[in-house]
Amino acid sequence: MTTQAHQVDHELIQAAAHVARTRCRGDNHTVAAAARARDGRIVTAVNAYHFTGGPCAELVLLGTAAAQGAYELDTIVAVGDRERGVIPPCGRCRQVLLDYFPTLKVIVGKNDRARTLPITDLLPESYVWADHQLDAE
Repeated sequence: MTTQAHQVDHELIQAAAHVARTRCRGDNHTVAAAARARDGRIVTAVNAYHFTGGPCAELVLLGTAAAQGAYELDTIVAVGDRERGVIPPCGRCRQVLLDYFPTLKVIVGKNDRARTLPITDLLPESYVWADHQLDAE
């Protein structure tokens, strides 16, 4: 695990919290995510809960970012509705985020304990999909 500290992007947390307060309604949308693209833009999204599963806010955000032409993400955060604050990504999201953006930073922890960690710190000794693909010849 690395111990490199990264500054917490409070504007990003506020953007996700705003979406969680204003767009999350009922049980179908309970978590908002915000990511800062390398060009400085902030992209937001909400989860799409369904009893069969459904994508988390972080995964919906990946598609939303791509649809907006934001292919390079720097930092991501998820915030729960009903003032639950910052929530960490689930295991599936951690793996997908690592595979899409191996240098991504993730904000975790609540209030004064918020910190920004490399995605690799959230998945130590992880399987990196790209490392196991055969080169086309």
